Amino acid sequence: MAFLLQDENVLFTGALVLMFMIALMEGVMTLIGLGISDLLDNLLPDIHIDADMPDAGPSGGLTRLLGWLRFGEVPALILLVAFLVSFGVTGLVLQMFVAGLVGVLLPGWLLAIPVFLLALPQVRGVGNLLRRFAVGDETESVGRKTFVGRVAVVTLGEAAAGSPAEARFSDEFGTTHYVMVEPEGTETFSQGDSVLLVEDQGARFRVIRPSSKHLVENN
Repeated sequence: MAFLLQDENVLFTGALVLMFMIALMEGVMTLIGLGISDLLDNLLPDIHIDADMPDAGPSGGLTRLLGWLRFGEVPALILLVAFLVSFGVTGLVLQMFVAGLVGVLLPGWLLAIPVFLLALPQVRGVGNLLRRFAVGDETESVGRKTFVGRVAVVTLGEAAAGSPAEARFSDEFGTTHYVMVEPEGTETFSQGDSVLLVEDQGARFRVIRPSSKHLVENN
């Protein structure tokens, strides 16, 4: 207990305490028919993020990170709890190792960034594990095949040959999907333009201009 309450460990112990508080609140609120997980998922947008998208500036980088962590595929509360546990335990283990090696504890702020970076792969591991149970291994590939024929709207950047841009569309279930799109030839698409997804090319979709207004309205 003395080790956990050392000033150098407060940051990591606090993460574990916060995790226990969230778990306790979730249990209490579930008993009255309202869980924190449901509230958090309802507050957050229902988004499927493609982790294979190349970066498109700061927003694209954040999108890749969230997709890599399986945000949108696993309940956000579970990812938050996984991060708190990973951050707290990793920090304390490192402090124990350092104390055993040199006899002193390092300042918590000095370990915060490396511990944060070490915690992220652990969160992804939890997300991958739960995603397999929740949606199965083939859901993502099947889902991408159904994207062909959809009309999306360019939301970030300008799509040109060799320069993909980010686009968004909603499926029949109301889920919003973000994909990278790229046309062929000399045609370009700016932010706000509608594009028709015609071919899945892995990290991006080849697009053309929709042939009719009716097609745009139906999507």
